[in-house]
Order: sequence, then structure tokens, then C-alpha cells
Amino acid sequence: MGKYGKWITGGLGWALFGPIGAILGFAIGSVFDSMETTKIYTGETSRNGFIVSLLVLVSAVMKADGKVLKSELDYVKRYFYDNFGPSAAREAILLLRDILKQSVPLRDVCKQIQENVDYHSRLQLLHFLFGIAQADGVVSVEESRVISEIAGYLGITEADLQSIKAMFVPDTDKYYKILEVAPTASNEEIKKAYRLMAIKYHPDKVQHLGEDIRLAAEQKFKMVNEAYDKIKKERGFN
Repeated sequence: MGKYGKWITGGLGWALFGPIGAILGFAIGSVFDSMETTKIYTGETSRNGFIVSLLVLVSAVMKADGKVLKSELDYVKRYFYDNFGPSAAREAILLLRDILKQSVPLRDVCKQIQENVDYHSRLQLLHFLFGIAQADGVVSVEESRVISEIAGYLGITEADLQSIKAMFVPDTDKYYKILEVAPTASNEEIKKAYRLMAIKYHPDKVQHLGEDIRLAAEQKFKMVNEAYDKIKKERGFN
């Protein structure tokens, strides 16, 4: 259990139970066998529960094309290092290697996450998944398919899925998709959409997950602002 000490003692909360708990128990060597198995939910997404959920979902995305490359593990390690720091990155990559050896019951895992993680944090999970998928320069068709499947299981709306996807996958209507409006929308409709998106994707919505995750969420928020600025410039309104 030594190499996973911080994950176990750092407040995994709801992630200790259900299908995610079973995956962790297998990875760590059934360390949870003696624990109380009653689900405890405090009503707030735990930081470590969030990160472990991300690792489990990342494993499904990484295996989407039928192979896991060392370069992909290196990308994930660097991604976790940049977003969560060196200590979390080291433990995360060790745990991910063990999770990758298992078959993830994606629907059940996503159901558990949906029941315990607030919607804004689920949007951030999706954003991280696309970011990691794009780490090698392109989001493959299979990676996109699996992430779309995950979004459906997590209860993410199609509009929100397309909005986040447009931040990573080139598209001629990219900026309109980010704001979840059609290119034919009026200027007033675009202004209204921007106000709604600015609220939905504000970094403070995930501040309870920790300052590093809040800072990572700023990337998504900046893209919403960039999309609005591009459309304003293109259309010539303030």
C-alpha cells in the first residue's frame, strides 16, 4: 500500500466504493477488504475522488485503439505533472499502470461518477479527457467515440459535449459550437449564449476540487471568451 499512501489516506470518499472501489482494490491488492462497504456521500465532489475518476476514464480512452503506447503514458504523466504537480503525477502514473491491466465497466463507472460528482466537475472531467487524447497532436476517431460514449453515460448534454470537443477538434464552426449556438444565430442570441456559458464554465465552479484544478479550468473559460471575441470581431459588434 506504500506507493499509494496519499491516495488512500487523502480522502477518496465515495470512490472507495462501487465499481471504482473494486478497480482500486484490484490495483492496490484488495487493500479495502477490511473496510466498511457502506457508501458514504457528503454531497461534495472530493478532490482525490475526482482525480481517481479521471484516471479510470483515461484508461478507457487510452485503450480505445486497442494498444497502449509508452509515449501515451509519458503524455499523461506530463499532463498530470502540469495540472496536479509532481507528487500527484508520480502516484497517478503508478495507479494508471495498474488500472490499465483491468477491464473497466465503463457504464457502471460513469453511473457512479454521475451520482457523486456535480455537473460542473463532470464537464471538467470531459475537458481533461479531450486534452489528454489530443496530447499526441490529434484526437483519433476511436478516442472521440469513447469520450462521446463517456459523455453520454455521465449525463453530459450533446450541446456541452460538442462545445468542449470543438475546443480540441478543428471545425469550421468551432467558435459557434463552443458557445452552443448556430452560425445563423442573431447577435443578441450570441450575447445571451456567451453570458450563460461564462457562468457554466467559470473556474470558481470547480474551486472545491483544489486550486490546481480551478486553474486548469481557466483554460476552458478562456476558450469561451476567445470564441466570443472571434465572433464579435467577425460580425463587428460589441
